[in-house]
Amino acid sequence: MKIKLSGHHVDISDGIKQYVDEKFSKISSHFPTLISLDIIIAKEHGDYEVEIRTNYEGSKISATGADHVMYPAIAKAAKKLDAALSHRKGHLKGKLHEKPTVTTPEIAHEIIQEMNLT
Repeated sequence: MKIKLSGHHVDISDGIKQYVDEKFSKISSHFPTLISLDIIIAKEHGDYEVEIRTNYEGSKISATGADHVMYPAIAKAAKKLDAALSHRKGHLKGKLHEKPTVTTPEIAHEIIQEMNLT
């Protein structure tokens, strides 16, 4: 999985890259068809905001996380992304199953109507 990591008022160091790779390795193993992630880490008014965007099976999915410290913000965003991807995967699997159909033949209904049940 390709991870595009960028910072807004934040310098992206090797430690941050390593932490991001570690956090998203679980997601890449659970969702092997996930091709890429766009991650933006920004520092706004003393808080770190992490925004993640991706395309998964034809739909755009995004997640955000915020905290006073950068690493918990990344972890929160990763957790939200994992939940959103699981939700989308459930929708896709739900569409694979057919709805149950009525197996009672129409003639059985007619026979019951003619019966004298008193």
